[in-house]
Amino acid sequence: MAQTASFREAAAVAADSLRGSKLRSFLTLFGIILATTTLIAVMSVIHGMDVYIANSVSNMGSDGFRIVRIAFIGNFDPKKFLELQKKNPQLSPEEFEYLKNSTTLVSELGMRSGRQVKVSLGTQTLSGIGLSGGTPNWAMLGNTAIASGRYFTDIENNHHAEVAVLGSDVKTNLFGDGDALGKTIKVEGRPFTVIGVAVAKGSVFGQSQDAFVDIPIETFFQIYSKRQGIAYAARAIDQTVLEQAKDEIRMLLRARRHLGPKQDDTFSIISSDALVAAWDKLTGAIAATAVAIVSVFMVVGGVVIMNIMLAVVTERTHEIGIRKSVGARRQDILNQFLVESSMLAGIGGLMGTVLAWFVAVLVRTLTPVPMAVPLSAVVIGVTLSMAVGLFFGIYPAQQASKLDPIAALRVER
Repeated sequence: MAQTASFREAAAVAADSLRGSKLRSFLTLFGIILATTTLIAVMSVIHGMDVYIANSVSNMGSDGFRIVRIAFIGNFDPKKFLELQKKNPQLSPEEFEYLKNSTTLVSELGMRSGRQVKVSLGTQTLSGIGLSGGTPNWAMLGNTAIASGRYFTDIENNHHAEVAVLGSDVKTNLFGDGDALGKTIKVEGRPFTVIGVAVAKGSVFGQSQDAFVDIPIETFFQIYSKRQGIAYAARAIDQTVLEQAKDEIRMLLRARRHLGPKQDDTFSIISSDALVAAWDKLTGAIAATAVAIVSVFMVVGGVVIMNIMLAVVTERTHEIGIRKSVGARRQDILNQFLVESSMLAGIGGLMGTVLAWFVAVLVRTLTPVPMAVPLSAVVIGVTLSMAVGLFFGIYPAQQASKLDPIAALRVER
């Protein structure tokens, strides 16, 4: 009970001291504010990107994976890329059929190919639209939800039907608020009937994911006759056998391509966990750099706090003498200055948190970079700043507690 009262008294004295010298307190806290703002801002970017990668970029699901000709996850090596361009053959529809008929651990297997095209309606033309030819199950494999209408069917794919599913941007730019279903658009001058409109996916770093048109892959092959840029998407029968499913596809494709035991794969298999691992590696490097910067700011801020608290001890020498002469213990004096330095740094942490929140809102509003301030970042930022204040306040507090009351009373106020 006595300790609680002592703490309350110390907190009250510390609060009065901080209110009495606002400018000095703010300047003292500048390093702590910068450190906390930097820490929370970096954690907010990482957290926002983690959520974004999970929800938007990595759309394969926890049980899905892709088979592509060449994939780089992490650092891009131009020399290796050129080597793979020569070594890795294009994936083919024949290989797709072989895998589809041979695999036992995959519940769904799809194929797609694509290119950039011009799409028009009447006199209005959109350029740079992503045209994708895909199997009818690509909507499920690519997490493309349908807002209105439907996706194309196996029958339409087998009969090379000229039907299309529009991304929300294409629909909005061509039809506005009107109904697109049943209308005819032209893809590079060729008519297609709109049978569906996809749910908006949003953007990736400012690049829209909704500027696309999906058509049956057999129709795509019939029109362009180029069987390049093909990729497969697969979904394991269960998440628990994802690795086994990937290994099965790898084994089948290697056997199809007559690759020996010592030969490298001439294709790449990627899954969500690989993308997340690569992202974690990148964010780990970012976090390590941020920690180094924050540590410098925190040390500088802590040294400033220590110097200011030493000056405060000098200013209050007479007051300390009076307190000791009326019965204050060394522990009471020590607590007073430790609480004051901790409160000072803690307020700096809170100010840094508020500033980081404004920065996050500003960046999220004005740029495509997703930022979300996690509660853990706030707790870590404020706790760390208070810990720094406590650590660097120990020496001034000890100096204050060791003052001789008689000598302290002799000091002029």
